[in-house]
Amino acid sequence: MRPTATVLVYSDDVSTREQVRLAAGRRPAADVPPVEFLECATLPAVLTALEEGGIDACVLDGESAPAGGMGVCRQIKDEIFQCPPVLLLIGRPQDAWLATWSRAEAAVTHPVDPVALADALAGLLRKRLAVGA
Repeated sequence: MRPTATVLVYSDDVSTREQVRLAAGRRPAADVPPVEFLECATLPAVLTALEEGGIDACVLDGESAPAGGMGVCRQIKDEIFQCPPVLLLIGRPQDAWLATWSRAEAAVTHPVDPVALADALAGLLRKRLAVGA
């Protein structure tokens, strides 16, 4: 098992980024490595971080402005070679179809449910680390 996994968290709201960090905890599941978080508040920061590499999963806030997480997800899926899996934070369960449109691998709703977020993030990390990407 790798020593750590890097998770990019994108939101224009610092409290949302904090909620994600607290919900995931230091290790979202016993069978995945501990996580280190890279927080981004702007689209250019997200693109720069992904271009530099080393990101194992992304958590994107669908309610961010001016660049919402759904549009950001679709953009990085098109532009980033071997884009890491994405967990999208959506405003309501009815927005799940938008998460599918954006090509996110998983989605959870606001407000952040710690159990749901940790489970979804752990699932993405398991898949990512199993393929050795």
